[in-house]
Amino acid sequence: MKRKPVVVGVTGGSGSGKTSVCKKIYEHFGECSILMLEQDFYYKDQSDLSFEERLETNYDHPLAFDTDLLIEHVEQLLNYQAISKPVYDYTVHNRSNEVIHQEPREVIILEGILILEDPRLRDLMDIKVYVDTDDDIRIIRRLLRDIKDRGRSLDSVIDQYLNVVKPMHNEFIEPTKKYADIIIPEGGQNHVAIDLMTTKIAAVLEENLHG
Repeated sequence: MKRKPVVVGVTGGSGSGKTSVCKKIYEHFGECSILMLEQDFYYKDQSDLSFEERLETNYDHPLAFDTDLLIEHVEQLLNYQAISKPVYDYTVHNRSNEVIHQEPREVIILEGILILEDPRLRDLMDIKVYVDTDDDIRIIRRLLRDIKDRGRSLDSVIDQYLNVVKPMHNEFIEPTKKYADIIIPEGGQNHVAIDLMTTKIAAVLEENLHG
């Protein structure tokens, strides 16, 4: 009997260490087939906007994401159907023409800052994880990432953080902590919390196999 895939939602503020937690899940469940769905890949297509207009988009607001498509893809994967995952190009602030073919897997890790904001998405998750990290650590991580990986200037990253990222975190992301089943302070360094999380995932996998 084929067991129902397990959907694990991993969220938290920008730079909280969500990726580290996701890597720990990968390492622990090496014998299972795992896939990652990053919410960042599901920013809305902005081909109708000029480059200057795209620069003004609030990428930390729920309306920046094509949540309907993300929900559709999760539902397809739960039914063991392959999907064409979109690709987002940060250099032009728009969805790329490329897609990534993704076959279904036993464990689906859904990662992103606002995955717990929409109740329809929450209802598809078996386990909801919130990675809770101090603001000062998160801003330093974001600075390093955006400058190194996304070609941003120091001033632009700081300006965006103060005027968009921090207010949006307080308004939309932090409140979703109440929906989490497991809260992990300090991300991948919290080995006790990660052990509890992986134990729970294993229990759900076993339950789905026999249920």
